[in-house]
Amino acid sequence: MVAGCVIAEECALAVSADRMWKVSCSGDAMLKACAGSFDAVDVEGDGGPGSITTLTLSAAAAAAAGCGVVKSRVLARDDAAMLLRNEVLEGSKVSGQLKSQVTEVKLEAAGDGACVAKFKVEYERLDGGGVLTPEDQAELIGGYLALMKIVESYLVANPSEYA
Repeated sequence: MVAGCVIAEECALAVSADRMWKVSCSGDAMLKACAGSFDAVDVEGDGGPGSITTLTLSAAAAAAAGCGVVKSRVLARDDAAMLLRNEVLEGSKVSGQLKSQVTEVKLEAAGDGACVAKFKVEYERLDGGGVLTPEDQAELIGGYLALMKIVESYLVANPSEYA
C-alpha cells in the first residue's frame, strides 16, 4: 500500500459486539439482516483466511453502489478480538480507481448492549496517485458504515436474534 492511503472511521452501534460479530461472520445471517440489500451472499470456504465472499446486491443497492457484485477474500479473522480483515477483489464505483483495497473492522464493547465498530480501509490507486478525493473517500467508507447500520437496525428490531 502507498503510505497515507488509509481511511479510518468509527461507528457507535446500539447492539452488543457479540451480536454484530455473529452477523458479520455469517453469510446466511448477513442475508437475513440485510434483506432488501442483497439478493445472495455466497461464501466459498469456512469463513476464515482464504475464504471468498460474494455479495450479490439487490437492484436498488446496486444502483446506489454503482456495481451489482462485491467480492472479497478474508485475509485475517480473529474471533476473540472480533477483528476481520478482507481484500476487496471487485465492487463499488470507487474501486474502479483502485489497484488494491484492504478493509478492516474491529468491534469493541462499549457498555451494556452497545459497541463501536472501528473501520480502516487501506488502498492503492491504479494511477499511482495519492489519496482519493474527500468525496470518494466518504463514498468508500460510507458503504461499510451503511452496512453496519442496516445490521444494527435489524438487531435492534429483533432483540432475540443472534443473542
